[in-house]
Amino acid sequence: MTSYQGRCLCGQVRFRVSGPFKQFHLCHCSRCRHATGSAHASNLFIGNDQIEWLAGKERIQRFDLPEAQRFARAFCRHCGTPVPHQSRDGNGFIVPAGSLDQAPDRQPDDHIHFDSRAPWYDGTLQAPRFSAAPGSPPPIDPA
Repeated sequence: MTSYQGRCLCGQVRFRVSGPFKQFHLCHCSRCRHATGSAHASNLFIGNDQIEWLAGKERIQRFDLPEAQRFARAFCRHCGTPVPHQSRDGNGFIVPAGSLDQAPDRQPDDHIHFDSRAPWYDGTLQAPRFSAAPGSPPPIDPA
């Protein structure tokens, strides 16, 4: 069984999840876009017995959107990074893929709520790509 370590940006919340992942969705709904400040949320799904909190569980804040049946969000109180949270029905955990330190062994299953995508999203696929921030100095030669 493969395991993955994850953490928040400041490192105060750390966890380990064990595979396999049950699902991997890229969600483009307006709630996920607002919650992430990005084009979509990248969420992996696991069972309740597949997560172990290594540090900082007490630093997690949860927000359940009152008018939503399913939408919830959990984040580190110190740095605001999204972290895993139990689904509202209690049937498993939702793990933000970007919170993992290693790449998951699964590619996204799909784009969901794609008709709700940000109007600028399609243009991102043709945008120039860089290995670092544009204008960054080149890496220093270690020799």
